[in-house]
Amino acid sequence: MPRIAFRYRMANSKYEYVKAFERSNYLLPNSWIVVRLDGRGFHKFSAKHRFEKPNDKRALDLMNAAAIGVMKELPDLILGYGVSDEFSFVFHKDCSLFERRESKLSTTVVSTFTSYYVHLWSTFFPDTPLSPPLPSFDGRAVVYPSVSNLRDYISWRQVDCHINNLYNTTFWALIQHGGMDGKEAEKALMGTVSSDKNEILFSRFGINYNNEPEMFKKGSVVFREYEQVLGPMSASRSSTPATEGTGQAEPLSKTAAERERKTRARARIAVEHIDVIKDDFWVRRPWILSGKAGKLPKEN
Repeated sequence: MPRIAFRYRMANSKYEYVKAFERSNYLLPNSWIVVRLDGRGFHKFSAKHRFEKPNDKRALDLMNAAAIGVMKELPDLILGYGVSDEFSFVFHKDCSLFERRESKLSTTVVSTFTSYYVHLWSTFFPDTPLSPPLPSFDGRAVVYPSVSNLRDYISWRQVDCHINNLYNTTFWALIQHGGMDGKEAEKALMGTVSSDKNEILFSRFGINYNNEPEMFKKGSVVFREYEQVLGPMSASRSSTPATEGTGQAEPLSKTAAERERKTRARARIAVEHIDVIKDDFWVRRPWILSGKAGKLPKEN
């Protein structure tokens, strides 16, 4: 029996009915897709591999390097934002990758990120071989109908980064420099607000929180870099390129789409630790929300 015929019979076997149980969850069209991944069991993982507390720059740099890998592999992504052991990746509202199937988008982002994380581990931890528990991540996809919703999500993550980092910085200062154990430090911080924590850091340990590395305080923003838009930044959310209309954009022609793909592939992936809550970041980089590639810097 010819090989081709054999394959045909297998593809139409009596067992093929099981495909009817498959269900695809297609995400809403004309909406922004955020795939957020989180480290699974990272408390044990970081303890086993002796991450520095409260922040390990090597580990954060590794997360950023893995995120760059994901952005390079998936040109449909317009932005990534990471803090600690989590990263959020944003697909443009016009994205049609995998026909917007939730499971395909989520698993592709998570598996690609994990692959790069493991592959690059020795670059950032050359003296610490990986051993069980091994790094793994879970993920979910959420859709946001407007730019305002999307920006509020990114803002929420950055505010959360600041709140958690201030707490952790103070908590570990009480342990590492103040001689407390975990329970004592937790009790000392109970009911405190930001100003209280800043006062504890400065008055007891001479630590000015404002001088802490920006990556620790603001997290990491990953995006394709083109020539920035310069000029006065007087516009507000309601009147800048950082907002959008309600209509669906016309699909690009094949030629235009290929040109966009090539430009995206040539663009440098930037990692910055800056404010993404105010308008300035978005107004200077209109290509992020427009979904259209900008002008490549001359050095490219």
